[in-house]
Amino acid sequence: MTRNSEKYRPRIGITMRIELETDRFYLSRHYGEAVEAAGGAPLHISLIPNCEYLSAAIDTLDGILLPGSDSDVDPLRYGREPHQALGSVHSIKDETDLLVLDEIERRRIPLFGICFGMQVLNVSRGGTLIQDVPSEVPGAIKHEQGAPRDRPSHRISILEESLLSSLAKSDNAVVNSHHHQAIQNVGRDLVATAWTSDGLVEAIEDPRSDRFVLAVQWHPELGWPRDQFSQSLFERFVSEAEHYAQRSAAATPLGERVSNATR
Repeated sequence: MTRNSEKYRPRIGITMRIELETDRFYLSRHYGEAVEAAGGAPLHISLIPNCEYLSAAIDTLDGILLPGSDSDVDPLRYGREPHQALGSVHSIKDETDLLVLDEIERRRIPLFGICFGMQVLNVSRGGTLIQDVPSEVPGAIKHEQGAPRDRPSHRISILEESLLSSLAKSDNAVVNSHHHQAIQNVGRDLVATAWTSDGLVEAIEDPRSDRFVLAVQWHPELGWPRDQFSQSLFERFVSEAEHYAQRSAAATPLGERVSNATR
């Protein structure tokens, strides 16, 4: 089955996490299940910060999902010293995701970022982060809701005429919340498109018309079977990955396609 096949499922790469205590790569099942339900074929990307490996892996992909993480982006990567409340930093996660983002930018491959994925995207574009919301943002609402994790716990306001508003079909929504860091300064070629009542950024988009880049601070992979907005996010992302696959197939010479098929 080729990329231009009628029943082709776009291949979605999802970078993994690392459990330092056991030296295991791992990932929550919910990301892959949400991608599959939206029509994609989820594939895991190991946290191996090697350019040749990542380039080869991404050659086979049509879209990339950068998921959440139980780590924080190293503040030295955006010119800050570590705050007292900084969480665990996993260098191998930072390095891999940033190299993947370099490939995404070069190839214009569709990107969907979630929580940590949104934060590392912002850092890759020269943006900065609030290292600890409770201690650095006076009057902040509760952004670490705890269990049950899929419960919508706070409202967001959405920028009119943004991609996000078209998917929400509204200028507001109620979402879950599981983070202690947030975007401080938005990076280049990105715009904020959603906020909480305390002013924190909840979504960013790349407004350039030749690519799809959307990232959210909440976790739409949690509770998606019961939430139309979450389903719409994944469905649009997978649809963009399908379009990318079709364009890639059209741009690949027939001889090269035949050669690849016989490997």
